Amino acid sequence: MPSVPAGEFDLVANVSLLFTELPLLDRFSAAASAGFHSVELWWPFADAVPIAADLVRLTSAISKSGIALRGMNLWAGDMAGGERGVVSLPDRRDQFEANVAVVAEIARATGCRVFNALYGQRQPGLSKELQEATAVTNLALAARELGRVGGTVLLEPLSRGLNGDYPIQTVSDAIPLIQRARETAGLKTIALLFDTFHLSNNEDDLVAAIHLAGDFIGHVQVADAPGRGAPGTGAINFRAVFDALVEIGYSGAVSCEYLPNGQTEQSLGWIAEMNRPGFTLNA
Repeated sequence: MPSVPAGEFDLVANVSLLFTELPLLDRFSAAASAGFHSVELWWPFADAVPIAADLVRLTSAISKSGIALRGMNLWAGDMAGGERGVVSLPDRRDQFEANVAVVAEIARATGCRVFNALYGQRQPGLSKELQEATAVTNLALAARELGRVGGTVLLEPLSRGLNGDYPIQTVSDAIPLIQRARETAGLKTIALLFDTFHLSNNEDDLVAAIHLAGDFIGHVQVADAPGRGAPGTGAINFRAVFDALVEIGYSGAVSCEYLPNGQTEQSLGWIAEMNRPGFTLNA
């Protein structure tokens, strides 16, 4: 019988999907009370550059909770209106650059070091080549600026059919862009966000995709598919996923970015069920 890989991962609560029974600024303390030591969140403001008072309220709530901010999305345009990022959009470069400066402020205030930059949808009248070149330039800019605070910029494949004409759907789509952006920036702090829900929806074999991506993986998010519920509610073999992450030597965090069925704390039982001798998920 083959041996089971040993490993240990720190779990992060994504408070944009977990603890939504509470207002956003109360979710940090709720995550801490549930046993988490760190959280992440999507960009919580409508604008690329929010008013200063709103920034202070956010960073103060995080600080008062005693929890660490581990990851954050950069501004992604009008998400509620259907947009999914601005990294590849030439006419949004000024907004993107201004947002990166704000995110650097948040990083300095909170210690956050992982930042997700959604690529953006294909735009009529713009060539694929122009959008890719814009994305490479913007990813390199973000890597340089956030690198000053020790940050890593992430590129995330999203589910086909749920996010408009979003062209980065698989590990194979993402890696060439990451390579180009790294070469442009002269840095390796541009990486892949490996999200089990999105990649499974796009028919990536998750274990094979992990081995293909290898050390390009800079962050992992878990949700089951179909349904985007907690691990164990769908068809993904998470034991195989975690074993593959151990096998490639992944040592980063694993974010709980799923839709709980009911109260968040009642959805956390999968964590203990996944643990076994030699393998631990730490909330």
